[in-house]
Amino acid sequence: MEEPEVPTEHLHEHIHEHAKHSTERWILGVALSSALLAAFAAVASLLAGHNANEAVIAQIESSDQWSYYQSKSIKEAQIAGKLDILTALDKPVADADKSKVAQYEKEKEDVRKDAERLEKESQHLLRIHEALAVSVTLFQIAIAVGAISVLIKRKAFWSVSLVVGLIGVGFFLQALLIVH
Repeated sequence: MEEPEVPTEHLHEHIHEHAKHSTERWILGVALSSALLAAFAAVASLLAGHNANEAVIAQIESSDQWSYYQSKSIKEAQIAGKLDILTALDKPVADADKSKVAQYEKEKEDVRKDAERLEKESQHLLRIHEALAVSVTLFQIAIAVGAISVLIKRKAFWSVSLVVGLIGVGFFLQALLIVH
């Protein structure tokens, strides 16, 4: 999967340019907070892409296991059909065939457990990806609102930017704390 882009570099540069030429000290705070938010956005974006890729890989591996399970089922059904025919004809059934059916049943159970484990892992990684993607979006919004506050010279918008950024940090931390 492709990593989400963080197209806020130009906003960040614009804020810093205003901070250099402004006499209002809070604009320097906007520049600093936007720099921190951009760093968080970059890290969250990288982690979101990684978790999305890992989720896809786990899902592919799970699908492979389910295919393997089906091949074991087909082999088991073939031997079981042979045993049914021999039994119906009152012919002797080889012990090797009986043990092969039991072996396939056990192997299928192991393969099923592995496939289900991989499915759960994929879902877990996807939940982490989603929380990180939300945090990236919130960081981008916070940076944009910070830029707007500088452009229109309204300190209240910077406060909104900080609140949105903190919510983004909350989603970022939630993603890091999601457990199996």
